[in-house]
Amino acid sequence: MLKRLAMLSIIVPTLNEEKALGDTLQRLRNLRSFEHEIIVSDSGSTDRTMEIARRGADRVVRYEDLPRNAARGRNEGAKVAKGNFLVFLDADVSIVNVEVFFAKALAAFANDPGLVGIVPRIRIDADHRTRGDRVSYVFVNLIMLVLNNVLHIGGGSGELQMVRADAFRNIGRYAEHLFIGQDNDLFARLTKLGKTRLIADLWVEHPGRRARAVDGFACGASG
Repeated sequence: MLKRLAMLSIIVPTLNEEKALGDTLQRLRNLRSFEHEIIVSDSGSTDRTMEIARRGADRVVRYEDLPRNAARGRNEGAKVAKGNFLVFLDADVSIVNVEVFFAKALAAFANDPGLVGIVPRIRIDADHRTRGDRVSYVFVNLIMLVLNNVLHIGGGSGELQMVRADAFRNIGRYAEHLFIGQDNDLFARLTKLGKTRLIADLWVEHPGRRARAVDGFACGASG
């Protein structure tokens, strides 16, 4: 039933992501059980990002005018998306067990028609993870759990967010004018239409480069 009802549009915003993008696209290609498309939305890369994207994505969109940020990249990708579920994924983020991840994610939506957006738990990958990272991300994930599942006011970090496409369009997409917090803003507005949740047994990993680039650690540094 899930396979017949769901099409995933996986949207990856990029700017000079040649070091990470190829591996990310290859991992997404391991998804076999659900109809999906991979869209790379590029904001004017000057490295090999476009070459890699054209080899590995189903569709590539590119823009070079302002604003050039993650919110704009996600919105541009969503404009051409055909799926009824939109998955916004950072270029350096790895979905842990992609088949199981989307089976559980789509089951959550199927079991709750009022659910409009979900986020997974986040951790630094094993090659880059420190003891401090383990502690820090316990708090990050706890905050997302409380904002979504307890207080019902919405919140999300930009590593991965999955939303119903109709809800995304109804609330006006990501706010491109915001310098930070576009992810939290989107999920706060989604709660006007339905429920958002952190799904505790869904995981994504990333190398932590964005987090460490902002005062050593920052939740949702990608957007």
